[in-house]
Amino acid sequence: MIGKVLDNRYELVDFIGKGGMALVYKAVDKRTGHFVAVKILRPEYNQDAEFSARFEREALAASRMSHHNIVNLLDVGQADNMRYLVMEYVQGRTLKDVIRQKGALPPTVAAQIGIRILSALQHAHKNGIIHRDIKPQNVLVHKDGLIKVADFGIARVAGWDTVSQDDNVMGSVHYFSPEQAQGKPVTEASDLYSVGVVLYEMLTGRPPFDGDTPVAVAMQHIGSKARPVSEINPSVPPAMERVVEKAMEKRPERRYQSALEMAQDLQRALQEPDGTWMTRLPDQPVPAPESHTGNTGNQSAVQSRRIMWMRAGAIAMIVLVIGGMLIGALRIYDQVVNTTEAPYCLDETEADAIRLATRAGLVYEITRTSDAIKPIGTVIIQTPEYGTVMRKGETLNLVISTGSEEQQIPNVVGKTVEEARTETDRLGFNLLVLPNRELSSQPWDTVLSQDPVPGETMQNGSVVKVTLSGGSVTIPNFVNMTRDSALAMIQQLNLTAREVEIKQLALEESAQFDRVTAQLVKSEDNKITYSPGDQVMQKSTLIVLSVYIPSDSAEATDQTPAEATAAPEQEAAL
Repeated sequence: MIGKVLDNRYELVDFIGKGGMALVYKAVDKRTGHFVAVKILRPEYNQDAEFSARFEREALAASRMSHHNIVNLLDVGQADNMRYLVMEYVQGRTLKDVIRQKGALPPTVAAQIGIRILSALQHAHKNGIIHRDIKPQNVLVHKDGLIKVADFGIARVAGWDTVSQDDNVMGSVHYFSPEQAQGKPVTEASDLYSVGVVLYEMLTGRPPFDGDTPVAVAMQHIGSKARPVSEINPSVPPAMERVVEKAMEKRPERRYQSALEMAQDLQRALQEPDGTWMTRLPDQPVPAPESHTGNTGNQSAVQSRRIMWMRAGAIAMIVLVIGGMLIGALRIYDQVVNTTEAPYCLDETEADAIRLATRAGLVYEITRTSDAIKPIGTVIIQTPEYGTVMRKGETLNLVISTGSEEQQIPNVVGKTVEEARTETDRLGFNLLVLPNRELSSQPWDTVLSQDPVPGETMQNGSVVKVTLSGGSVTIPNFVNMTRDSALAMIQQLNLTAREVEIKQLALEESAQFDRVTAQLVKSEDNKITYSPGDQVMQKSTLIVLSVYIPSDSAEATDQTPAEATAAPEQEAAL
C-alpha cells in the first residue's frame, strides 16, 4: 500500500499500525503538502454489515466534533473499493507507550492529562456522543505536549438506529465500566469510569484490575474494589486519590455526572491536595442554604452585589483555568515529551552509536581506551546505562575501543590533518602536528610525512608526528593593478598582505590614482625576498603594496616599500 494514492490526493507514505477493524497509514495530502492519518477499513470487513456500521459511526461521530483535544476528522472517502477516513496526523506516542516507558507519572502531570481527556469528553457528550472505549491506547501525546483523544470507532451516537445487541460490551476489558461488563446500556458516566481507570494507571503504572482471562477482569470491575492508589504510590495526594475513587464508583449515580464536574475536581485537587474539601460522600445531601429575613430593598442590594461578585469570580476562574492549562501543557512537555531513554549502544560502531544518541535527542561525548577483546571503533561502555530516563539535550558518554594496547601505526601520508587525527584517535594514538610546514604542490593541511613510519608497532597512547603541506602559490606582479583587484587576488591565493598608502611625489606625473606603484614580498622572518614568479607557501609571506595617493589626500613621504616594512606604525593591517 505504501506509495498508493487515494482519490489522486492522499499518498500513503508509511504504515502506522492496525486496530480491530482498520489499518492506519501516514499520508501526504498532495493538495496542501501536510501529513495526515488515513484510516482504511480492512478489506475483509467491507461486506460485513456490523463493521461497516461501526466505521460509518466513527465518521459520523468525528464529523460532529471539532476540538483541540480530539483527533479531528478531515475527510471521508472511498477508492478502489476501500472505505477510508482522513484524520489529523498527531506526531507523538500513545499514553500507553508513555506509561510503559516511565511507569507511574507525577500526580500533577497525570491530573493535567486527565483534565484534557475530560475536556474532549465534555465536548463529545455535549454533541450526543459517548466514546465507550477510553483507554491509554486511544490517548495520543503530541511531541509538543498536546493531548488528543482518538478512535471513536465504537462510539454511541445519539440518533443512530442500527446499534447491535452486543454493541454495549465492546471496548477494552481493563477499562470497562461495570455496566459495560454486564452488557447494560452505557451513559456519559461510563466514559468517566474509564477516565478514572486511566488516571489510576497513570498514578500507579498499572491498571486497577488484572486477570488470566477477560471474564476475570470484567468480574472485578463489577464486584471488586480496587487497591487504593496511595498504597501503590504514596506520593499521590489524598484529593487526587478521592477523585479516582469517585470516578470508579460501581454505581453510575455515585460517580461524577459530567466530565466538567470531574475536571473541576481534578483542578481543585492540584490547588488543594489535602482533600479535606472532598470528605463528603457522593450521596450525602448538600446542606440547604440558610434563609434570612429582612428588608426587601436591602435583599435586592445584597442580591446585586452577589451577582456582581459571582461574575467577577467567574471571570477570575476562567483566567485561572486558562493559565492552569498553559502551565499544565508546559508540565506535560517537560516531564513526558521532553524526556527520552538512553539507547542501547554497547557493541555498536561509533557512527551507529552517534546516530542512536542523536535520534534519542541526546548530546554525545566520546572517549577512547584500549581493549583487547572488543573490535576497534565499537562502544565498550556507555553512561548512563541503557533505558535510563534522560532529558533531551543531556549528554550520553560513549567509551570507544581502540583495540589492544599495541597497534600498528597507520599510514596517514596524503590524508588531511582532520582525517589523520580521526584515524590515529580511532587506534588510540596521539597526533602531533609539527610547526614548520613545507612548500608542496599538495593542498594546504595535507600530511607530507610522518614519524614513526607506517606499520611500526607502538603502545597505545604513543605520539605520531606529522609535517603538513604549506601549499604552493606563484607570486603575481601587482604593479599597476587597482588596490581592490590586488587585495582580492591576495585573498584568493591565500596569502597575507599589508597595505601601505604612500604619497610618492616623484611619480605624480606617471602614477595613476589608487593603483599599486610597487610591491615587496618577504618571508615571515624577513630573511627572504621574493620576486614575481617565485613559488611560496600559502599564509607564510608578507606582501607590502605601495599605492599612489595624490598629494592633497595624504602627507608626503618618500618611503620605499622596503623602508615601509620597517615602519609598522604606517601600516594598515588587513
